[in-house]
Amino acid sequence: MLYFFLHRNQTIKELRKNAGFTARELALKLKCETVEIIRLDHLRLKEISPEMRHRLIPLFRGDRMDNIPW
Repeated sequence: MLYFFLHRNQTIKELRKNAGFTARELALKLKCETVEIIRLDHLRLKEISPEMRHRLIPLFRGDRMDNIPW
């Protein structure tokens, strides 16, 4: 929840670029179409639906790095 309050005014494109994802890579991680990610790029984190927000925040926060085997 803290991540949301700190980054709620940043656009999805800024957050995506900071996390090192292209639109295609992010779409593959979320199992959705690339077009959906491109439509969200200009929106701020607080403007998207809560369902999509809960799917995006762990990827932007870096939770995927917790599963590295070393």
